[in-house]
Amino acid sequence: MSETKKNKNFNLTEMKFKFNDLFTGIALLLCAFLCAFSLALIAIRLGPIAKWADYQTICVEQESLKSPIEWAVRKCNGRSKVYQVK
Repeated sequence: MSETKKNKNFNLTEMKFKFNDLFTGIALLLCAFLCAFSLALIAIRLGPIAKWADYQTICVEQESLKSPIEWAVRKCNGRSKVYQVK
């Protein structure tokens, strides 16, 4: 019975911190935030590329109705004059 009373009393002086574990936890948390921030930046930077890809898809679909797909791709890339057959 004396053991249960002894365990119920919380004593801060007996609490031991392991600084190595604390440092490891902080380092892992910092790495997690850095990874999340990096992925967010990558996602933001891919926005204009996604818009361009959508434009290319629409352009190729519209142009391929009039000409072969190869010519539609070239025209949407702005190279229709370079590849024009004379």
